[in-house]
Formats: sequence, C-alpha cells, structure tokens
Amino acid sequence: MTSSDVQPVLDESDALRLLRGGEFELEGRLTDASNTTLRGFLTLDGVTARCVYKPVRGERPLWDFPDGTLAGREVSAYLVSRASGWDVVPPTVLRDGPFGPGACQLWIDEPADAEPLVGFVPAGSLPPRWFRVAAAQDDDGVPYALAHADDPRLARMAVFDAVINNADRKGGHVLVGTDDRIYGVDHGVSFHVEDKLRTVLWGWSRRALPPDAIEVLSELAANLVGPLGEELAEHLTISEVAEVSARVNRLLETSRFPVPPEDWPAIPWPPI
Repeated sequence: MTSSDVQPVLDESDALRLLRGGEFELEGRLTDASNTTLRGFLTLDGVTARCVYKPVRGERPLWDFPDGTLAGREVSAYLVSRASGWDVVPPTVLRDGPFGPGACQLWIDEPADAEPLVGFVPAGSLPPRWFRVAAAQDDDGVPYALAHADDPRLARMAVFDAVINNADRKGGHVLVGTDDRIYGVDHGVSFHVEDKLRTVLWGWSRRALPPDAIEVLSELAANLVGPLGEELAEHLTISEVAEVSARVNRLLETSRFPVPPEDWPAIPWPPI
C-alpha cells in the first residue's frame, strides 16, 4: 500500500483484528498534534490499512489528567461509541508498537469533495440550517462566526461528547468518512471526574434531546453497570467510570443538551 492508495473498507471485527495483530510500518509523524502522534501501516494476512498510533511514552504531562492515561481514554471513547451503536469513533485498541504501548486507531480517509460541517463563515452569511456558536474576526478585523451544521450526525456526536466529558472537540476532530459517516477523533482528554466539556458543537444547547438519544442513553445507563462498565474499568478509575454513569443519568433527567459552562472555557483553542 502506498500513500496514493485508498484505505480498504473493513468491517469492525476485521479492523479490530488488524489493529491488534497487524505488523507495524511507520510512515511519519503528525506534527500538528500536541502529543506524539504517528501515522503508519498495519498488515495482517495480506490486508494493509493505515492507522494512527499514539504511544504512551509520547504523552505530554498535563496538570489535570494523570500521566500515562491518555491512550486508555482514547480506547474508552471507542468503547462507549461502540456500546451506543452510533459508532462515532473509529475502531481503537491499546497495543504494543514500535515505541511501546499506545492507542492504535484506524485511519479515516476524508473525500476531497467532503463538505465541512464545522468552520468559520462570514458573519452575515450563515449557511441555511447552521448554528452560530461564537463571534470571531480575521487578522484584518473582518467579522466571522464559528458555526456548525444542524446535522443529526453531529447532534449524536454532541451527546456522545457530553457522556465522555470531552474537553477538546475541535472542528478538526470531526471527520467525514468515505462512507458518509461522521467520525470523531482525539479523545485523550476525556472522562475527567470534573466537568470539562469543551466543544464547538454548542448549537443545540438547552434544546430537547431527540428520542433516539434518550433511547441510547437509557441503554448506556444499563450497560454501564454491566459489561461496558467492566471494560471501561480496565482503562479508567472507579470514580471516572462512576461519573460516566452520573453524566448519562443527568442527561436522562434533563432530557436536554447541556449548556456551556460558566467556570470553564466552553470552546477549545484553537477551535478548528
């Protein structure tokens, strides 16, 4: 497989098997990432696919997250995504690699003609069915708006982020796959016991959750005291797992999208 080849289409079980047992060939480093993030190839039984590999040893220490835990949080986000049935996180595993244990995630190719769902738009030209999130301006003082589409796929991601307490949902972390599905990536700073939700997807704030989200949250609540809770406990503390359940229950009690926090920056920087 070369850099010009198209990523093969794999079902979840085949992708997980490749991620867990494939032979690594590193391609390069993604230099925009704050932690060591490497792109490479995995090959198993004649199948080759790209992946993103984030070794634990390359994690930069953070003041509010325990050292060496970001990879496990990436895997935990995938586990919640899979349990929800929304599959908003690409298949992700914790495995040994060229630089030791780390999170390994299936690479998502975006079509060249994919329409962005989050971005800065001229302040007076908000696209139809888009939500304005925040005011902005360029270097010349021209007004823009940070905005996102009123898309049900993004709404599901917003609920998912509230469940995992995602502290870094940038617009660049929202990918449109070749299968027209929406994927979220970079969930290393999630699952904190304190409220740290930072996202660009505030457009539904205070609105009622859609019925399908209520159904999914109800299933998650039951699953968190069963198999899902046990899986998460392999990567998170007991308190962190308990807080996932608490957040799910709060969402069910209010039946509404969360509101931006007043004592914590509501939007990550940079937002895109």
